[in-house]
Amino acid sequence: IGLREGLEATLVVVILVAYLVKSDRRHLLPRIWAGVAAAVLVSLAFGAALTFGPRGLTFEAQEAIGGTLSIVAVGFVTWMIFWMARSARTLSGDLKSHVDRAAEASRASLVVVAMLAVGREGLETALFLWAATQAASSGSSSSTAPLVGAALGITTAVVLAFAFYKGALKLNLSKFFTWTGGFLILVAAGVLAYGVHDLQEARILPGLHNLAFDVSDTIEPTSWLGTLLKGTLNFSPATTWLELIVWVSYVAVVMTIFVKRVRASHNPKAATPASTTPQKVTA
Repeated sequence: IGLREGLEATLVVVILVAYLVKSDRRHLLPRIWAGVAAAVLVSLAFGAALTFGPRGLTFEAQEAIGGTLSIVAVGFVTWMIFWMARSARTLSGDLKSHVDRAAEASRASLVVVAMLAVGREGLETALFLWAATQAASSGSSSSTAPLVGAALGITTAVVLAFAFYKGALKLNLSKFFTWTGGFLILVAAGVLAYGVHDLQEARILPGLHNLAFDVSDTIEPTSWLGTLLKGTLNFSPATTWLELIVWVSYVAVVMTIFVKRVRASHNPKAATPASTTPQKVTA
């Protein structure tokens, strides 16, 4: 999650900065960095509100809020997966046109462009990581483990973005977002199932004690395998029937649509000549 979302945000910054530098408008760079800083602060504030806001409420109320926000997070991430798969090829051109219009407008316009471009990824990351952290803290895993993983992913994304800017690396956005999108669908399915479990514990949904399977004796939650599956896919050794149905339904429907759209985008007969060449980002 940290690598995927972080790379999306940092690629946006690389494109904005590289375009201003190449068009000899370095004097506008402080506006870009101001927008990025504002987006980071807003994302951190949103994450803090999610973390500390529900405290003091009853257990059922906390579970109801947690389950609802987990489902909302899945909705945002699902939309993001399909949007990025569709827009990866034209991302650079779209951003450059926004920069040109903003540079000709008021001083704050370019700040807003950078803030919105980066802030969207930041808010999605905060919401999705909060849901993953809640899922980890409900089991035997450390609640800080998802945050550590996200920090490593974001740090890696920043390093890769700097390499892109210096021209050391080129990235095929189409392939990157295809593979990470497919994996993120599995992650989102786990968060969705966890959200359903929260709503079951809040007594909003039935079937909390109606288990489809319980493999706790085979895959102990405290084992390395249990921790790995919990941290990546939100797998629960004791899964209710409703959680299982939701997980399978989400993966079956979303993955099928995703694969069809990816194949269509790579089909020369269905795509325009300009879109059949994968875009590579480099400064």
